[in-house]
Amino acid sequence: MRSAENEKNPYVARVESIEADVKGNVKVRARWYYRPEESIGGRRQFHGIKELFLSDHYDVQSAHTIEDKCIVHTFKNYTKLDGVGPEDYFCRFEYKAATGGFTPDRVAVYCKCEMPYNPDDLMVQCEACKDWYDTYFTNNYMISSQFHEFCICSTVF
Repeated sequence: MRSAENEKNPYVARVESIEADVKGNVKVRARWYYRPEESIGGRRQFHGIKELFLSDHYDVQSAHTIEDKCIVHTFKNYTKLDGVGPEDYFCRFEYKAATGGFTPDRVAVYCKCEMPYNPDDLMVQCEACKDWYDTYFTNNYMISSQFHEFCICSTVF
């Protein structure tokens, strides 16, 4: 659904039901997705550009407000896509709009920076220890004189 301010990203909702009244007006019951910047706490480094949170915010809208369809993948399925199109988004959290709470309240972390995986960032695997490191960590904390051609883990640091 398009925002009244056209330069903003479109609103994304999951259509829960479609109903027509006696006058033929078609309404949809929508469950809204929030973008990280719309949530309490805002966008964090690990949030992907196409990340959405499925909220507990429901609404009834005219079906005429629907602009297009998109696909909101699970996080796991999104990371397996061969190519991400403009219609592709992903969701790994449910969001309680009133409290700002998330489900799950924890996710797996990677790298020495202990941040959740951001599918927009390249991860590098150490051939020695098999741990994964994000490029933010390797670019900002890796000391080039200590770099070993096949290992970036703590055995080098």
